[in-house]
Amino acid sequence: MAGAASALFLLDIKGRVLVWRDYRGDVSALQAEKFFTKLIEKDGDPDTQSPVAWDNGVSYMFIQHNNVYLMTASRQNCNAASHLLFLHRVVDVFKHYFEELEEESLRDNFVVVYELLDEMMDFGYPQFTEAKILSEFIKTDAYRMEVNQKPPMAVTNAVSWRSEGIKYKKNEVFLDVVESVNILVNSNGQIVRSEVVGALKMRTYLSGMPECKLGLNDRVLLEAQGRSSKGKAIDLDDIKFHQFILTTHLCFRCVRLARFENDRTIAFVPPDGAFDLMTYRLSTQSALLDSTATNVEIELPVPSDATNPNLRTSMGSATYAPEKDALLWKIKSFSGGKEYMLRAEFSLPSITDEEAAPERKAPIRVKFEIPYFTVSGIQVRYLKIIEKSGYQALPWVRYITMAGEYELRLI
Repeated sequence: MAGAASALFLLDIKGRVLVWRDYRGDVSALQAEKFFTKLIEKDGDPDTQSPVAWDNGVSYMFIQHNNVYLMTASRQNCNAASHLLFLHRVVDVFKHYFEELEEESLRDNFVVVYELLDEMMDFGYPQFTEAKILSEFIKTDAYRMEVNQKPPMAVTNAVSWRSEGIKYKKNEVFLDVVESVNILVNSNGQIVRSEVVGALKMRTYLSGMPECKLGLNDRVLLEAQGRSSKGKAIDLDDIKFHQFILTTHLCFRCVRLARFENDRTIAFVPPDGAFDLMTYRLSTQSALLDSTATNVEIELPVPSDATNPNLRTSMGSATYAPEKDALLWKIKSFSGGKEYMLRAEFSLPSITDEEAAPERKAPIRVKFEIPYFTVSGIQVRYLKIIEKSGYQALPWVRYITMAGEYELRLI
């Protein structure tokens, strides 16, 4: 981070310092508190103002989370974006330890808060900001670090996102291929936007230091291997792989990018637990008509002054949600190619204000899930787990499509 922080402050909603760490001795807590109190009195809610301010030779960067402000101060020419990113990482770590970050949780955990701040920043420079790494040597049930404790293996190991010595009685990998369909249809029935956003979500419960290899029906890979790709392969756009952030200026990807760029092989040492291995996007016309959707919910807008609803449906159930100015029509299972009907009658005021501005009509919004199906046609051809101990791991693969931003405009 260009330009070290002089100090870090945690303040309450009125700008009073709750916790602070002095790294360079050139910005006092009293000085920061006076500045922040003056900022609140002058500009109102700091959350609506610029997150960067300057006063008397000191740059202040701050964010708000619940009823707590987090702020760094620096007398150096600093990278404000890096400071703000670090503060967001502090929030993530505190939420990991305390479930939620607020004034009460800080007051109840002062010892752990100071220990975490000491590990996360040294002499004004960020160190470890990943909760999984910090939790290896700062335990939630132990408020102080053990004397002369060695740094965790994950910090010094070449594979920084995974600890050594992980053991499971049953070695399993769960891979969910989840696709969200985003569609916008105008009032004439024309599709304005249609795309699929996908993610490969993994949960790994594997012992040791396993190497995983994943094969997809990727057109580039199949053609490079001399295999026929007619009707089976897909073209993926905007591929992004899992990124593990160690500090605000140091990050890793568990996928070996050089190998992927050379032969499209997805090889990686997985983090322990849940993570998104890969995300992708496809611009495509969705073909869902032959599929059976479950948990369908259709939100139909109605005038805000509508009353006394009378609703009838040929399938599912419909209710009036006045807080949303909408009808909610729920159908547990909707088979492709089927047609169902909803009839609704409402009472409206007999008198209207002719000078009133026309009411903006919200779009029809649709939610659904389609299990065992992907719009893109993506398929996991294989998922191999190799570990030096030679154990056999069970891979489980599941596919699901759901509605993302699925909207039909009325005007």
